[in-house]
Parts: sequence; structure tokens; C-alpha cells
Amino acid sequence: MNQIPLHNIDVSRGFFVRNRFLILRRMVQTGVLALFLIGPLFSVWILRGNLSSSLLLDTVPMTDVFSFLQMLLAGHWPELSALLGVLVVAGFYVFAGGRTYCAWVCPVNPVTDLAAWMREKLAIKQHMRISRQFRVWVLLAVLVATLISGSIVYEYVNPISHAYRLVIFASFGSVWFVVAVFLFDLLISRRGWCGYVCPAGVVYAQLGKLSPLKVAALDRQQCDDCMDCYKVCPEPQVIKPALKGEAGGVSPVISDSACTLCGRCIDVCDQHVFSFSSRFAQMAEKSL
Repeated sequence: MNQIPLHNIDVSRGFFVRNRFLILRRMVQTGVLALFLIGPLFSVWILRGNLSSSLLLDTVPMTDVFSFLQMLLAGHWPELSALLGVLVVAGFYVFAGGRTYCAWVCPVNPVTDLAAWMREKLAIKQHMRISRQFRVWVLLAVLVATLISGSIVYEYVNPISHAYRLVIFASFGSVWFVVAVFLFDLLISRRGWCGYVCPAGVVYAQLGKLSPLKVAALDRQQCDDCMDCYKVCPEPQVIKPALKGEAGGVSPVISDSACTLCGRCIDVCDQHVFSFSSRFAQMAEKSL
């Protein structure tokens, strides 16, 4: 859940309208894990493998980009299927926006959303400030450790992999890694794992830089400064340039690659300021 008390709520819009993309994301996240799970349960293999490497319908290979980089640095030359798989996955996220993986697929996302919701409910104000560049250094450290060790060492602690094992295999030894992320976000740093630490998010953000799919504040003149969008956004620093026309331009497009395209700003805005759009919305606005 990711419900945060908001101001100026238009009750006529209803619960499902105000949470439609949140609900859809939960359906997608659950659906992805279910596609892996029905194979061993019912021998219907739609997705075979795991979130690092899998086969769709035993035909289309899919390889996680972050895992692929670690594989190369560990000295494991991938098979042709893995090469094709990383092209499939990379191509999809270049088009759809790299960090859509973080908001729409990653099994850790519901955990961090729950921690953010509980922080609000419990009125926890303590927040460790961490540079957003820290996750870049974590990524570099992971890649260097992989190169030196010759093994994919990050998989021992990767919360994404442990969340997958917990759901699919009921691997209760993985609970502690998921709980650690939850407690970190709850007690130490608000949305700290995804915003400041997770190296996979850095990789997917780079993939999404040229994505045509964006969130845009196309009706930003309607903004009443209620701040609801900032409260629900997992990366609130991406909103201001598009909403207020700052950072040296007037584009209404949220162009920062840290945006997860979660749609929560669209959900909660009673003034209908935000919508899914394209990176070309700036040119369209200038032509008017």
C-alpha cells in the first residue's frame, strides 16, 4: 500500500480513481510472480527461470541487464540465448522507460511502499539524508567486487532475488533481507533503498533516458500548490522542473531518468495536472 493523507481531496473522484495506477501496478507485480509460480504448481510454463534470466513460453529469452553486466565482469561468457535475452529486455525498457521496472515489476517495490505508508501512519520524522549519488557508488562497488572475485557476489544479498525466492520457493531464509529493506526505509531513511542505495535502479535509469514514454505536467497552470504529488512521489525531486518550468526550460515533461513512471502523481492530483505523455510534448507545447 502507498496511502498517504492528502489535502484538498476531491471525494467525487472515488478511491479507485485516486489509486488506479497503484492498483494496476500491484496487479502487474503480482501477475509477473504468478507467471513464474504456475509453472512448478501446474506445469504450465509461461515464464521459466527467475527475474535474472528466464524464457517466455519456452521461446523468448529474457535476461536482466544488471545481472548480465555482472556475468560479463565475472568472466562468464554468456550463451547466445542470454545475449538475445538482454537485447529483448534492454530494448523494452529503452522504449517503456527504464525505471518502470522499479515501479511496475520489482517485487521489492511493494515492501518499500508499505514502509513509506507506515512512516506516515506512525508519524516517523527521522530521516537520514543520503546523497542520491550514493547508489552510483554502490553500483561501481558491486561491479568492481564482481570483477575481482570472479563471481556474482551481489546475488548473495540482492533483496530483489531474495524477495523472488521468498514468494516462489517460500525460502524463509530470504525473509531477513526483505525485512532489512523494510526497516531501513521505515526507521532510517524514507524511501532510502530505492532512492539512495539500489544499484539495479541506476542501470535501469540509464536505459530509460531516451524513452519516448514520460509523465508530463501538461496542465501545470491548474496547479494549486497542494503538494499532494510530492507526498506520494518516490522521487519527488523530479517534479519541480516540469511543474514549475525551472531548470532552464519550460518543458512540462518530467525528463529526469530517476522518474519511475509509477503514476501516483496522476492518481492524486485533483487538478488533473499530470498525465502519461511523451518526451515530445515539449515540442508540441512550443508549436501552439
